[in-house]
Amino acid sequence: MRMHAGEAAIDADLVARLVAEQFPALARLPVAEVRSTGTVNAVYRIGGDLYARLPRMAAWAADLEREQRWLPWLAPQLPLDIPRPVAAGQATAAYPFGWAIYRWIEGEPYADAPPGDEPRAARDLARFVRALRRLDPAGAPPAGRRPLRELDEGTRAAIEQARSAIDADAAHRAWDDALRTDPWRGDAVWIHTDLLRPNLLTRSGRLTAVLDFGGAGVGDPAADVIAAWAVFGPAGRSVYREELDMDEQMWRRARGYALHQAAMIIPYYAETNPGFVALARRTVEQVLLDGP
Repeated sequence: MRMHAGEAAIDADLVARLVAEQFPALARLPVAEVRSTGTVNAVYRIGGDLYARLPRMAAWAADLEREQRWLPWLAPQLPLDIPRPVAAGQATAAYPFGWAIYRWIEGEPYADAPPGDEPRAARDLARFVRALRRLDPAGAPPAGRRPLRELDEGTRAAIEQARSAIDADAAHRAWDDALRTDPWRGDAVWIHTDLLRPNLLTRSGRLTAVLDFGGAGVGDPAADVIAAWAVFGPAGRSVYREELDMDEQMWRRARGYALHQAAMIIPYYAETNPGFVALARRTVEQVLLDGP
């Protein structure tokens, strides 16, 4: 089932043809879909060591170009593994957008179990975020996170649309609290912007890799605090907050971003991506645990 109106038709046969036509040395490798909750790119494994990402919509094609430019620069400066581009595919009559091949990273998406030791995972992710923030922002693209007040109308509508799935009244109170915070006025820093469970890989109970840098750039550091609710429970959240050493304004603003993102997901993907919706509902529940 396609998730978006106007989404490109993508399947394993198409990807195999694109690979064979554009990268003949890989033509004999098997191609298989990688099932995930991802909404922006379709992912297909190529042999054992590679995978392809193909944007579902034209609006997201530029994200792969951003990754091709910045991932090789970011990788050696970060403490967790990140995707490593191998080749850039071209648009064709059969598939209208640019696409890309990356080195495969072994691991499983973050879940309540394994990682087991949530505080350790929170410290590892906070270390990654601190390293990202320390990078030189010169020439980096804007991350594109809008101020909370610009998101007000859409967020309130989404909360209402999700009323059957969440405590909408409590969500409105949490959103009102977030809107009372000050907008970010500090220096822009490097941020990932999408630290959700599907974008974090674990191996043997440890957090090992961060995926999907299509929205990465410079902006409000609160964007990467979203993981406090989208990834962790109370124990990990407490550690994550302490490790990132933020003030109350940033914490509450980040809580608003987490609520906004999750609320928008629930009605939009209710029929087409129930796994992603379940994660979003969990995020809202974690947000509401913190009051008001």
